[in-house]
Amino acid sequence: MAGPMIDAATRKAEYERLRDDLLEIRARIADIEVTADSPDGLISATVVGRGELSDLYLNPRIYRTKDSRALARAIVDTIADAVARSHDELFELTRRYLPPTAKRDSTDVHTDAFLHQLGTKIEGEP
Repeated sequence: MAGPMIDAATRKAEYERLRDDLLEIRARIADIEVTADSPDGLISATVVGRGELSDLYLNPRIYRTKDSRALARAIVDTIADAVARSHDELFELTRRYLPPTAKRDSTDVHTDAFLHQLGTKIEGEP
């Protein structure tokens, strides 16, 4: 079953709008910066964009403990917290392009929003 016919000029305008929206989102993603601190406040991790680590602060007091595995786990957990927060921001940036039922935990915010929007345009839906 064929969808409604859309003239070439309308389709081109819709694709241009989608492209412009993608460029805007890309710029806004570059502005994301999130910092998370460990529960004890001795570790601070900052991520940018899609969760790339940009800064890691280790308070010198962390060296008072001899448990290197616990320290490594605390560093990884703090970074993971910052990444999760950056993904929350990214999800909010792309929410308008996602289906209304989209959930943060099951959405690949890097592609799902745009695949959904593109699929909508290909099918000729408004």
